[in-house]
Amino acid sequence: MLDALLITRMQNEMTAALHATEGKLEIETNADGLMALAIAQHRSNFELWHEEDKARAPDASDAEIAQVKRAIDALNQRRNDLVETMDLWLIDRLEQDASAPLHSETPGMMVDRLSILALKIYHTREEAYRISATEGHRVRNVERLALLEKQRDDLAGCLDALWAEVLQGRRRFKLYRQMKMYNDPELNPAVYGRR
Repeated sequence: MLDALLITRMQNEMTAALHATEGKLEIETNADGLMALAIAQHRSNFELWHEEDKARAPDASDAEIAQVKRAIDALNQRRNDLVETMDLWLIDRLEQDASAPLHSETPGMMVDRLSILALKIYHTREEAYRISATEGHRVRNVERLALLEKQRDDLAGCLDALWAEVLQGRRRFKLYRQMKMYNDPELNPAVYGRR
C-alpha cells in the first residue's frame, strides 16, 4: 500500500519528465489511489516551486509578482489538500490501535517532504554539473547533493519504518488539518475587511 522506494522513484522520474517538457507533461496514471494522489501532490509541488522562482526574478514587475503570489496561494492550498487526502485515504483503509503511541508526522506529510527533496535534488544536480558554473560552485553543489540524497534516504527509511509500525499496531497517526486561513474569504481579514 505504501512503499517509500516506489514513491521516491516516481518523484524522481516525474521531476525529470516535467522538466523535459517544461511542465507541459500530461500525466496519465493507472496507479492505485495512494500513488495517484502522490503523483498529483508532486505535480503541485513542481508547479509551486516554479511559480516561486518567477516571484524571485529581479526584473519581475509588481503586477507579475501579484499574479504569481495568487498562483502560489492556490497551489499551496492544493498541495496541502492532497497531503490531507493521502492521509485520509490511508486512515480509511486501516484499523489502527488507539492505544499505540501517536506519531507526530503523518505519512502524507512525509511524502510531501520527499517530494520537495526530489525537487531540491534535481535542481542541485543541475547546479553541480552546470558547465558555466565556477569550480567552487560545482564543488559546493556536489556536497549539497550528497547531503540532500542522504536526507531523502533517511526520510524514506523513516516513512517505511513508520508504516511497518502502524501495520504492526505499534504506532499510529491521525489526520492533522492544516486549516489554511489565507485562502478563505471568511477567515482572512484582508479579504473580508474590504467588503
